[in-house]
Amino acid sequence: MSAHDVSLFGDQIAASRIATRFATMDARALLRLAIEDLYPGRIALVSSFGADSAVLAHMVASIDRSTPVVFIDTGHLFPETLAYRDRLVEMLKLDNVRTQKPDPAALAAQDPDVFLWSSDPDACCALRKVEPLAIALKGYDAWITGRKRYQSVTRATLPLFEADGAHVKVNPLAAWGMADIVAYLDRHQLPRHPLVAKGYPSIGCIPCTSPVKPGEDPRAGRWRGRGKTECGIHTQVINAGQDI
Repeated sequence: MSAHDVSLFGDQIAASRIATRFATMDARALLRLAIEDLYPGRIALVSSFGADSAVLAHMVASIDRSTPVVFIDTGHLFPETLAYRDRLVEMLKLDNVRTQKPDPAALAAQDPDVFLWSSDPDACCALRKVEPLAIALKGYDAWITGRKRYQSVTRATLPLFEADGAHVKVNPLAAWGMADIVAYLDRHQLPRHPLVAKGYPSIGCIPCTSPVKPGEDPRAGRWRGRGKTECGIHTQVINAGQDI
């Protein structure tokens, strides 16, 4: 199958149709299909190098180590996350990791006191995550995410493919549960993010991430008490200069 056989660009109906077609395909096979057949040379893995990131990073490395891996460094990340990124990059020999940071001029204008996360977390996420990602994804037709349905009620119906403006999002791990993640990490002897053992099953920026209590959703520690559940990269259209 080639990219000419499947058109997903900006069309949620087509995305749903293709998701149904490949619903029984296992995650690695789906990922290979996306990288090698559907979007060759035009797809990137977007990785936070967070709690579960080793799974997709390992899968991508086993398929094609030159696949671009986009990492958004917000400037507020845990030191453990940066160290974990470096460890995985070296271990998996990822050849094409591209780090994108917020625009310095925009930071100076919009967050001069580096405290925007407290007064307006949505604006902070837009400045430090959404806008840098839009820039990083220029030139790509699709991007891969590590989201999973079990993570929260807002992700319970997550499809395998989503239309996202000019892009398509591919969610190969959508149907995976925590047991699947742990089994994969164990089977391939992959290191865990050091904060997972300290009660952080979902890891974002330092000011807006807290440990999760037993029985809570894995993402309950993100923006705790603020009525906010997503940073915006999965709730807004990711087009540079448009709708961000």
